[in-house]
Amino acid sequence: MPNTQEPAKGKLLIAEPYLGDPNFERSVILLCEHNEQGSFGLVLNQLSNLTLQDAMSDVYGTMPLYVGGPVEYNTLHFLHRLGEQIPDTVNLGNGIFWSGDFETLKTLINLKKVDENDVRFFLGYSGWGEDQLDNEMKRNSWIVRGCDHELIFDTDTDTFWRKVLRDMGGNYKVMSNYPRDPRLN
Repeated sequence: MPNTQEPAKGKLLIAEPYLGDPNFERSVILLCEHNEQGSFGLVLNQLSNLTLQDAMSDVYGTMPLYVGGPVEYNTLHFLHRLGEQIPDTVNLGNGIFWSGDFETLKTLINLKKVDENDVRFFLGYSGWGEDQLDNEMKRNSWIVRGCDHELIFDTDTDTFWRKVLRDMGGNYKVMSNYPRDPRLN
């Protein structure tokens, strides 16, 4: 099934059902950067068993940590829908923001001025070198679609991959019901 959209900053990459890479099985990735040097994104639907407080003792609350991808698990990244409340944020479009001044965000969290549904934290990230993602696109490893902040922040992690495909309709809706192991079909 050919893609109708090209990868771009602010777009989703949806793993083809039988991608074959356990790091990205049934993953949905938000691209935060995509240019001729490479691509950077965060897996939206891989929840870890850790909270932000597990990673940082000076943050109060139990916001969950997600696995952003297999690269540099010792780095912390965040997406939010707080806009310019966080200085130096990167606007990805459609009410989605990436990064920004972490000290400001930490203060807002500790003062309970941030709803935990407005921020997602990620350990590690997904990265592609020059032409790597383009080559994966040629092999139909990924499906590309747009998104908005409601989809990212209000969709249950366990059903995220299926919902994204189901909402696309047509053959994608059928694909959303494929079994994890085709031998069981």
